[in-house]
Amino acid sequence: MELHTTKVRIGLVILPLILLAIAPVVLYLLFGYPLYYSSSTSIYKHISNSSSSDHHNTTSSSSSSSSESASLYDNDYDDTFDHPKPSSSLHINQSISSYQETPKKEHRRKKRKRKCDIFSGEWIPNPEAPYYTNTTCRAIHEHQNCMKYGRPDLGFMKWRWKPKDCDLPLFDPYEFLEVVRGKNMAFVGDSVSRNHVQSLICLLSRVEDPEDDSRQQDFNFQRWKYKTYNFTIATFWTTHLVRSEETETGQPGPNSFYNLYLDEPDPSWASQIVEFDYIIISSGQWFFRPLFLFDKQKRIGCLYCYIPGVRNVGAHFAYRRALRTTFKTILGLEDFKGEVFLRTFAPSHFEDGEWDKGGNCLKTRPYRSNETELEGMNLETHNIQLDEFRIAKRDKNKNEGLNLRLLDVTQVMLLRPDGHPSRFGHKPEDKVVLYNDFVHWCLPGPIDSWNDFLLDMLKTKI
Repeated sequence: MELHTTKVRIGLVILPLILLAIAPVVLYLLFGYPLYYSSSTSIYKHISNSSSSDHHNTTSSSSSSSSESASLYDNDYDDTFDHPKPSSSLHINQSISSYQETPKKEHRRKKRKRKCDIFSGEWIPNPEAPYYTNTTCRAIHEHQNCMKYGRPDLGFMKWRWKPKDCDLPLFDPYEFLEVVRGKNMAFVGDSVSRNHVQSLICLLSRVEDPEDDSRQQDFNFQRWKYKTYNFTIATFWTTHLVRSEETETGQPGPNSFYNLYLDEPDPSWASQIVEFDYIIISSGQWFFRPLFLFDKQKRIGCLYCYIPGVRNVGAHFAYRRALRTTFKTILGLEDFKGEVFLRTFAPSHFEDGEWDKGGNCLKTRPYRSNETELEGMNLETHNIQLDEFRIAKRDKNKNEGLNLRLLDVTQVMLLRPDGHPSRFGHKPEDKVVLYNDFVHWCLPGPIDSWNDFLLDMLKTKI
């Protein structure tokens, strides 16, 4: 009897142990998770919080560093004069990954992460180019129609950009139109910005020609609609990004003065930009012409005026202020949750004189990256763009739904002295007064690479 009672007691102990052993397996098969899920979740949360804390500390340190750097440029009137000179040209080729963040806005297409700096590399031969001609695309402006007006060397079309550590796919017009389906894209800038738009329209012409959807009959403010994809491209002409007006001071034409209101965005774009999903802003060349500068309706200085009692400031002073006003305006748009690209400036390539003093350039091939470097005014202009972009990224928390991206083509285009229209922007016999053009770009030509970059960035996480 005692033996039977002992067996029963042993059974009562062993049976619960067996049930406890097999219960997790049974529950996992039935419900898809083990009994210890909740405890592991707590461990995961603890690890995540620790990582987030470490990331926050790193970010705070970075923000503190950025704030110290930004403070160098917060002087309202004298930041140009106090701007530190770069220690070397290596600053130009640095990766912009330090500026990048995870976007808040989710795109319809799944994006991939980019693991290299696509703006650091070389131009390599591309015998298959071009992908359109002056006869297949009707969007080419006459002054950039190098094929039509007899440029003898067409090798400038036979190159593509190759990043050092990865590949940059050539522009796929079908893929681009799928990515931007149902969206609106605005280009805000001067004639080089319009040059970029024409390149994009020409590349897309292999799929579809857009319909004119302009709201006004003005060459500088046009809209094009791709009806199949419900996609709109718009151009907003602005010489200086901020409000400006031409004056009667000085000689008429290229040397006439402009009044620049540095604290006021140009209403031509600022009043309409909120309706767009993508904004590409750019500027540069117009800031090196005669200017009167205003802040809060008061004249604070000038560029090239040499008027007694009016302070003559450096050329980059107005540029920095205009960029800062532009970013503040966009960051202040509460209803705008799209992506903003700062397209950095493309250097001109005048040799033996400036654009209005007989400057020319006879190069017929790209430079290698070790054959030239940014310097002087070009270097300073690019540095200002990087500075102001970094400051805008720091202040982006004012509009959490907005993405800022850097389309950094400066080094890329520095290597392309062969890609400009030069004197091939009109018939030789035409009696027109046009300077040799080493500011704009032939179409087709190296500017088409900007759309390779644009599409890649639209598909890539930051």
